Amino acid sequence: MNAIKNTVAGWARCAVLVAGATASMAAMANKANDTLIYASDSEVENISQYHNNLREGVILAHLIWDTLVFRDPKSGEYKPQLATAWKWESPTALVMDLRQGVQFQNGDKFTADDVAFTFNYVVSNESKAVTRQNSDWIKSVDKLGDYKVRINLKRPFPAALEYLAGPLPIYPGAYFKKVGLEAFSKAPIGTGPYKVTSVTPGQGVTLVKNTTYFKDSPQGQPKIGNIKFVVIPDPETRAAQLMTGAIDWIWRVPADQAESLKSTPKISVQGGETMRVGYLTIDAQGASAPNSPFRDLRVRQAVNYAINRKGIAENLLRGGSQPVYTACFRTQFGCDSKAAITYDYNPTKAKELLAAAGFPNGFDTEIYAYREREIAEAIIGDLHKVGIRARLHYMKYAALQTDYRAGKTPLTFQAWGSFSVNDASAFMGVWFKGGSDDITKDPQLRQWLETADTSIDPVVRKSTYSKALELISKQAYMAPMFSYSTFYAYNSQLKFQGYPDELPRFYEASWK
Repeated sequence: MNAIKNTVAGWARCAVLVAGATASMAAMANKANDTLIYASDSEVENISQYHNNLREGVILAHLIWDTLVFRDPKSGEYKPQLATAWKWESPTALVMDLRQGVQFQNGDKFTADDVAFTFNYVVSNESKAVTRQNSDWIKSVDKLGDYKVRINLKRPFPAALEYLAGPLPIYPGAYFKKVGLEAFSKAPIGTGPYKVTSVTPGQGVTLVKNTTYFKDSPQGQPKIGNIKFVVIPDPETRAAQLMTGAIDWIWRVPADQAESLKSTPKISVQGGETMRVGYLTIDAQGASAPNSPFRDLRVRQAVNYAINRKGIAENLLRGGSQPVYTACFRTQFGCDSKAAITYDYNPTKAKELLAAAGFPNGFDTEIYAYREREIAEAIIGDLHKVGIRARLHYMKYAALQTDYRAGKTPLTFQAWGSFSVNDASAFMGVWFKGGSDDITKDPQLRQWLETADTSIDPVVRKSTYSKALELISKQAYMAPMFSYSTFYAYNSQLKFQGYPDELPRFYEASWK
């Protein structure tokens, strides 16, 4: 397996090529202009968090909007944010007192009307929300007063506070109803620490500090005056622009780049393991082709044995990345690593399974991916060694998602960060509970996950999640492979702290 071969000299040459194109951007960046410019490889199709599930959308959402509850990333403690207090009225009714004196960025007052509108809209068919798995436990919301609401649950959902502290921001009801979803995505309004000033398709998003952000926020007050998100697909170009000072912050830096950037003047590098898991989804139903070999359990098991998880983690990802065998991340509630089969790297076993399934000479297939081409190619190399000759379709996420949901992708390399929700429901519930991303369609699995998600008994939840994880592993519905490590590289004038939940909190950042 070959590691990435980039060098600082190569990035410097690239920097010369892009310097002219980025000169205007460079004039805006850095401490002197109180403007943090950060770059990533993926563009958010719709800035509304309920209408995209890319990590970049999650990051922007936490700058623009607030949630009812705040989970302290250091202690894990739930703290009041837009809600000041909460009480379970029954296992399916959560009453929340709301904070008074908070304003949306357009001057509208935050009230119970906004909470009721947001959640009642999101759970409706009208919303066309693509992140329904995060809110499908909500039945409706009742307004009990100007600053009090009751959240009615479809059934008990013990992880409610975890979700309310994460992927469920509150929108301004009156403004949203006036402009509609399309206009809202271009000019979003929230109560958060930063206000959007422009959304430019294909380029990025600019934000300015919300000077009226409520003083009692557990997040603290924003410190940097301006933040700009820019889309730069190529990793070498991102590194080059960081070196020229055109941008201030990049992430998902390849390990070789990160190591070399550590010795680059005026650049700091930080890294560590995250909650994000890389995996292959496998078309066990055989929808992608007549007589698909992946309908055979032995073929799916062969895929699992063929992948050198440890080699990818240690040689490509590094920085704390570890092999993963379960359909969840180990810190999530209910993630029982002992429930899964440990598919150690065993090409001989993989070949034996393929021969037993009637493929002694292997077979040709397709593999789809939207990120980290070098990792996708390493996986393809491992599969080729056992006779699974996979051809790569490398495409944008939106296009891949369309093909995946249409049943056209026999193997799909994906990654999932669970929206930073520290509960196994945020992983298994997406891929195996009957939603649009569930290509497995196993009724027993759905039943167990429904039980685990809704039981108020933590013992029952854990034991049922364990049964689900065991079934996923034994049937090889998926090939979990590794946890991601993320390297951040940034302007050394910037004070920044990363967290394992892979949520860069730019509202905490400041200039030194």
